[in-house]
Amino acid sequence: MPEFLKLFLFLHVLAAIIAFGPTFTLPYLAVRARREPQHGNFMARASVAVSRGIIIPVALTMAVTGVLIIWSAGIDPLAPIYRWLLLAIALYVLALGFAVLVQVPTGRRIVELTSAPPPPGATGGPPPELLALGQRARLGSYLLMALVTAIAFLMVTKPQFPGI
Repeated sequence: MPEFLKLFLFLHVLAAIIAFGPTFTLPYLAVRARREPQHGNFMARASVAVSRGIIIPVALTMAVTGVLIIWSAGIDPLAPIYRWLLLAIALYVLALGFAVLVQVPTGRRIVELTSAPPPPGATGGPPPELLALGQRARLGSYLLMALVTAIAFLMVTKPQFPGI
């Protein structure tokens, strides 16, 4: 149904903007929270809420609109000319899996660790587990930004991979 192609493409791009925009914004806000630790728990809660309530559900709709685009445009994703599409789909699956299986649980644990005040007499800064989780979340954010950027590059440029 080529008459619906533009609608499906619009919905797909809109979902990408909504789902992956926070991928670039949340790390920036996390830096601000590290500078003001009294706001760290709120930032961790907000990140988990945005991930679970917006990013992941909207990103999942992209699989549906992507399939609808492929169907309505009559694309054979296994054809050699569409290797870029298969790579983009693989990166999407990797990004979504990483977000669900690593980033969200890491964020939940950060929320747990920052929900209670430090024990009486505690000195020396945050506990090592919190620092390690913060580092994991930060590196995970960079990975997700790189994956989203690579997917956008592939979708816009549609590069050919001769000889592959």
